[in-house]
Amino acid sequence: MPARASTVRGREFGASVRAVVDATGMSHRAIAELLGWDPQKISDLLTGKGGVDEIDFARLLGLCRVREEEFNHLMALLKVSREKGWWQHYKGVLPIKMRTLIEHETVASEIHSWHLTLVPGLLQTREYIRPLFEVWPKIETKDIDKRVEARVGRQRILEPGHKFFFYVHEQALLLPVGGETVWRDQLHHLLRLSVRPYISIRVVPTRIGAHAGTMGEFSLMKFKKISPVVYADTMNSGLFMEDDASVDLYSEILKSLAGVALDEEESRRLITDIVS
Repeated sequence: MPARASTVRGREFGASVRAVVDATGMSHRAIAELLGWDPQKISDLLTGKGGVDEIDFARLLGLCRVREEEFNHLMALLKVSREKGWWQHYKGVLPIKMRTLIEHETVASEIHSWHLTLVPGLLQTREYIRPLFEVWPKIETKDIDKRVEARVGRQRILEPGHKFFFYVHEQALLLPVGGETVWRDQLHHLLRLSVRPYISIRVVPTRIGAHAGTMGEFSLMKFKKISPVVYADTMNSGLFMEDDASVDLYSEILKSLAGVALDEEESRRLITDIVS
């Protein structure tokens, strides 16, 4: 089946509109009839394909009794919903729940990711996560518990039906986050996860020196019905890349990392040696 003609922004837009429409308690067909629309028009809108002008969209939001703040947000998103790529910039730190990222991780059939400095977030224990938030600037103490639970909540996708390929630099495994006990428990957790058939953990050893991943960490998400998406973040922004050139570039980086990383069994042995 060909990839849907949608974008990261468009899918976020569609999900937001779906929430507004569903909150009315009316069926999509009933709303289409009230607006004089073909039901397919509603369907296209909710899957991020657009297909409405500002006047029609304002009519829909009025019917759904959307509040002014949400109205303005959705109208602004409508104008850019067809644009590829999305730099989500925040004035402070990243929000507690990364809605766009979580939605894409949830429906991804494969996630390929590279981690240079820390154990992958999807594989971190609660005890490992907490000290990270405690030392990062601009993180409010009152929000730490919520942030820990939000990150742990993302790990619900670590189930059959998805495939995960983690490339981790050896130095990330040596960093004693949270002290020796927490650090050792985290490495044991990696060993337990590594035997699951749908999770691949491969270590890039320090001894190889320079490698293609030195420019930074990222994830490449692949889907059954939509085009691949690359994601990278900083302390206060997240970048989604979906153009062919970016996807090809990061795919080449992953291919290069695969060529220098230890295989799965060698990686387990190295982690065991470190924790011992």
